[in-house]
This record gives sequence, C-alpha cells and structure tokens, in this order.
Amino acid sequence: MLVEAFLGVDSPQSVPELLEAVTDRVPQSSLYRNLAVLCDVGVVRRLNFDEGFVRYELDHDITEHHHHLVCSNCNSVVDLDERTLEKVEAALARAEVAILRSRGFAVEEHQLDLRGVCAECR
Repeated sequence: MLVEAFLGVDSPQSVPELLEAVTDRVPQSSLYRNLAVLCDVGVVRRLNFDEGFVRYELDHDITEHHHHLVCSNCNSVVDLDERTLEKVEAALARAEVAILRSRGFAVEEHQLDLRGVCAECR
C-alpha cells in the first residue's frame, strides 16, 4: 500500500502526506517502521530539503533518475519535467567530463535540487 501511494504522485512525500494516502489502512507507527525497512532495502530514499522534516520517494533504481524544484516560499517540491531533465542531464554530462579532465575526479552519481520560487508563489 505504501509503495502504491508513491506511484500515484509526482513529488517526494512527507510523512503527513503519506499518512493521508494510507491512513485508513496503516497506523502511523507502522508507516514509520515500513519506511525504515523500505529505505534499508533500497526501495525508498529519504530526502532532506532543509525544511525541518524529511520527504520520501521511490529510489532511482525503481523510477527514472530525476531532479527536483524546491520552492523556498511554500516548500513545495516537484520533479523536474522530462524535457527539461534531458537538457539538464546533457549539461551535467559535459560538466562531469570537464571535471574529470581538470581534476581527475570521476563522478559516480549526482543529485540536483533547484531552489527558487514556484509559479503559484510568484
């Protein structure tokens, strides 16, 4: 049920949001235990956007690799859309090659969260 709750959304979820999605079927204590287990086995990943709480989403091994847009005003977090993601990934790939050439550092993975003000708050 918890994994199904993640499949129905396009943004990382907070515990209250997850509770709302499964509240009639899963007690809060079970939700926390299940999140811990799902994180431990690599199904769910824990994200900290410096909001004073954490959010969760399905791991990139289950979903496609993506990045987030984080509103500094309302704290909304949404996944970067697919078309923009392709352009960002191409630019990051070029940057990774430049980093390898200049510093000898081989990037194994990256995470990008763009912070700003969403359209609704603007």
